[in-house]
Amino acid sequence: MSTVRTSDFGTGALSRASALIHTVLTVEALLLVTASPGLAGLLLLGPDPANLPLAALCLLPLGPSLSAALYALHHRSRDLTELHPARAFLRGWRLNAVPALKLWTPLLAWLTVIAFTLTHFSATGLPGWWALLLAAIGAGALLWGAHALVLTSLFAFRARDTARLAGYFLFRHGRATLAAASLLILTAALTALLTEALPALLAAPLLLSLLHGSRTVITETQEEFTA
Repeated sequence: MSTVRTSDFGTGALSRASALIHTVLTVEALLLVTASPGLAGLLLLGPDPANLPLAALCLLPLGPSLSAALYALHHRSRDLTELHPARAFLRGWRLNAVPALKLWTPLLAWLTVIAFTLTHFSATGLPGWWALLLAAIGAGALLWGAHALVLTSLFAFRARDTARLAGYFLFRHGRATLAAASLLILTAALTALLTEALPALLAAPLLLSLLHGSRTVITETQEEFTA
């Protein structure tokens, strides 16, 4: 009759799957709690384009929460006996709240300007191709933001250095950028076809997918841009 060694407990496939589920659920709950003031305000706002600046303000707390979630998911343990996702999330929030806001705030402001312009485009008197250009710039800003969020969550760079690296990786690693684009499209589709709350409820799995798609970005940053 075979015996299970104590050192083997928590390292099997079932334990690893249980550890992942536990981590994802814990991170999701903490993300929703820390971002809840802004998310609650966002749900109360009507779809009027005039509310776009208020919506941007409501989204401000989401930046540090997303960053903390990425940090916790990246540093998750595969061992069921060594799980501390809440501790990792709170550590990530403490370390990354200010750096994340330094990038998240101007990104939100820029996207708000673009969205406001597009929703009032007929009043601008600009030719139609300007709308396509603005939409493309907005999409590029979102993709840059995805790279910047990963970098600022996992590395201690200055904000301007993170911004430059995010722009560099935007074209350097096309697969990572395409992976981020697919997640943004999925998020937009879930919002448009189902409910605005669904992407928030699935934020942790979506962020885990973003980390998976950003592996080449993370690896190159570790090898080339850190001591």
